[in-house]
Amino acid sequence: MTDDENRVAGLVLAAGGGRRLGGRPKALLPHRGRLLVEHAAEALHAGGCAGVHVVLGARAEEVRARAALPGCALVDNPDWEQGMGTSLRAGLDVLAGTDARAVLVLLVDQPGIGPEAVARVRRAYRSPRSLVSAAYDGVRGHPVLFGAAHWAGIAATATGDRGARAYLKEHADAVALVECGDVAEAYDIDTEADLAHLE
Repeated sequence: MTDDENRVAGLVLAAGGGRRLGGRPKALLPHRGRLLVEHAAEALHAGGCAGVHVVLGARAEEVRARAALPGCALVDNPDWEQGMGTSLRAGLDVLAGTDARAVLVLLVDQPGIGPEAVARVRRAYRSPRSLVSAAYDGVRGHPVLFGAAHWAGIAATATGDRGARAYLKEHADAVALVECGDVAEAYDIDTEADLAHLE
């Protein structure tokens, strides 16, 4: 692994309030004996990310108290109610002050995505200009990797719940897709019905 590859940081977006889940923050949902935020952070660590940051918002103090997140830097997003875009910006702001060359972003509500998909996407990093996305049967999904050269542009367009979607669409030709459908399932935990995925 080159020194540059050692500088791909991990970022978990875990600030949402779970509005469609009756106000239960997704970070605190249990799955296989652990909280979803713990699963996501561990997937990034085990997938080879150097330094994992976790953006918190809804019930942040409870998450801090209950979640075991060793080796993670916790980032507070006071504007979490305005959508995921604010969490992405908060994470990128903190990472801009580090020596990270890229960031690999994972959403807290996708427990079907584990270290194997993270490692595949991370290995596709080439330079601070890299844009990489997991794909499922050829369709872009998560996790995604943003080289540092793109952070300012992403932060400028990350609004509401769209996150980096607009930026990635605008730069679609530059995005390297990495098929992960054989090692991960990209379902979201968004509604009460989705809770059936949790064990």
